[in-house]
Amino acid sequence: MTQLPTVLDVGRMAGVSRQTVSNVLNSPELVRPATRERVEEAIRQLGYRPHASARRLRTRKSSTIGVRLDPMANGISGAVLDRFLHALTEKADARGLRITLFTARDPDDEIRQFARLRDGADVDAFVLTSTFYGDTRTEWLIENDVPFVTFGRPWGIDDMDDPQHRWVDVDGWAGLREATRSLTASGAERIAFLGWPSPSGTGDDRRRGWRDALRETTALTEGEIAALDVASEDGVAQGRDAVRALLDSGVVLEGVVSASDSLALGALLALGPDIPVIGYDNTPVAAAIGLSSVEQPVDEVADGVLMLLLGERGNDVVGWDAEATDARHRLITPRLVTRTLALS
Repeated sequence: MTQLPTVLDVGRMAGVSRQTVSNVLNSPELVRPATRERVEEAIRQLGYRPHASARRLRTRKSSTIGVRLDPMANGISGAVLDRFLHALTEKADARGLRITLFTARDPDDEIRQFARLRDGADVDAFVLTSTFYGDTRTEWLIENDVPFVTFGRPWGIDDMDDPQHRWVDVDGWAGLREATRSLTASGAERIAFLGWPSPSGTGDDRRRGWRDALRETTALTEGEIAALDVASEDGVAQGRDAVRALLDSGVVLEGVVSASDSLALGALLALGPDIPVIGYDNTPVAAAIGLSSVEQPVDEVADGVLMLLLGERGNDVVGWDAEATDARHRLITPRLVTRTLALS
C-alpha cells in the first residue's frame, strides 16, 4: 500500500519545520512569501492533502458549503446548474472543503433550511442559485450575518453594492448582444428575441443585449424592434407556440435569439432549419442537434464563487468587513458557440 505524504514529508522537501508547514496551511499571512511558495510547491509535488477531520476539530468549523439542489424543470435547462454544481464540488474539494446539498420547496422553506444548518454548525457559508426579483433569501442571510455568495445578481433589491452581498454572474447582456450581432453580420435584420416575461432579472438582461445589438447594427425603428420581442414561459412547447403565434400575426422573421436552449428548440420546431436560431446555455441538447448557443463558463463561475468566499488561496470563509474595498463581484463574459444544424 502506498503511504500518503505527511506534514513532515512536506517540511523535509521544503527545508522548513513542521510548524511552518502548518502555518502555510492555516495562517499563510504569517509566513514570508518566498517560504510559503516553497512549501506550496512541495505540497503540489507530493500531492499532500491536510487531514480534514483533524482540521475541523481544531478550527471548530465544518469546512462545508451549503447549496440548495434546485428541482429540474426539464431535461434541457437544468443542465447548466448541474455543470455548475459539479465544478463547484470539484474545486471545493481541491481546497479541502465539502459541498452539502439540500432541498427546499420554495424560498421560505430554503430560509428555514438556512437556519437549521447554521444552528447545527453544519455549514460555514451558503452558495445561492436561481436569484430573482426581491430575493428574500439574501435579505435573511445578511440580517443574520451568514456568509454567502450568489450565482446571479441581486435582481430588484437595493444591495447591488452591499459589501455583504457577494455575487458572481454571467453577462447575459453581452452574450445576447454577441449572438444578435452574429446574425446581423450575415445580413439579417428582422431578428426576434424569444424570452421570459418581465420582470425577470436574467431574462430582461438578455433582452437588453438583443435590443442594443439591433439598435447598433440595423435600421429598424423602435416600433419594429418592439414587434419582434416575444415573451414566453420557458419550455420547448411554449417557445414553439409563441413563435407560431408571431408568424400568424404576419411578422416576417430572419432569425431568432433566445433566452434559453429550451425556447430556442421550440423556435426551431416552429421555423424549420432555414431561419437561424441561437439558444442560450449551450446544453448537451444544443450540441447534439447542432444548435448555436451562448455558453456560460461555469468553471469560471465556480472559481469566482470560491474566490469571494475563501480568498485566493484559503480554505476558511473570509470575514465580512463592511469597510473593505476588495472586489465583491465577478461579471463573467460568456462565449457564442456556433454550429451547423445536424438536421439541415
